[in-house]
Amino acid sequence: MTIRVRRVAAACALGAALTACGAPSAPHASRPAPSAPTAAVSRPPTLAPGPAGLTPVFKNGPRVDGKTVALTFDADMTADEGPRAAAGEHFDNPRLIATLRTLKVPATVFMTGRWADEYPAEARAIGRDPQFEIANHSYSHYAFTGDCYGLPTVAPDRMKADVERAYTAFKKAGVPNAMPYFRFPGGCYDRQALKTLSAVGVTAVQWDVVSGDAFATDSDAVAQQVLEGVKPGSVVVMHCTRSAAPATERAVRTIVPELRKKGYRFVKVSELIGATDRHR
Repeated sequence: MTIRVRRVAAACALGAALTACGAPSAPHASRPAPSAPTAAVSRPPTLAPGPAGLTPVFKNGPRVDGKTVALTFDADMTADEGPRAAAGEHFDNPRLIATLRTLKVPATVFMTGRWADEYPAEARAIGRDPQFEIANHSYSHYAFTGDCYGLPTVAPDRMKADVERAYTAFKKAGVPNAMPYFRFPGGCYDRQALKTLSAVGVTAVQWDVVSGDAFATDSDAVAQQVLEGVKPGSVVVMHCTRSAAPATERAVRTIVPELRKKGYRFVKVSELIGATDRHR
């Protein structure tokens, strides 16, 4: 999902060039060797379905459960951007991932299936690193509602297949356990989309802090917007796309130490969802 938000302008612009990803299938219980004790692998935390069984929507964790914050990064690439990648445009950002590793910041990467198809080695490396978790941002990064920042739309009868196709792309790339979380392209959804995706069994993940990193070149402005917006339990939306979010890595190098000075602890989305479920 691509969002451009500037605090001074209070405006939001989403380009079809940016997208995001990530969500999973449930892990299975491990099969021990004969005579070994059974080790159950727990399913990642999810929220209970909403009214009428609609897909639940998560925006932030508990405000009273300590100073935790989840940085999330949309690894964006739409279904029709293959020619641009072939021409040399970079939709990945390995330097950002390396910086998160160096700073020891857990993070959740919402990845489109098309991104995983384009960068399978990077998707596999992120997905197998316990510091990160990969969640679903659709395969195509087409909108799940009409009038969503100019994005093409997915027909209602193709929404479920689009999400499942992303999980298939993650598996093909070698991602072992994509999470059961889904971020709508553009953050756009309605009751019909929530109803349609209920059969997939995911929790929809939004955010309460927009970094404004999409298309931004001023890393200090991005960092300031995040630092001013974060509260305990916040979910910050950022991007992992070199060409369309070039200032993100520099902003992260400012954001992380400043939030740590304020006593914040970085967590993955799964930890915030688990804490939310415990408070119900």
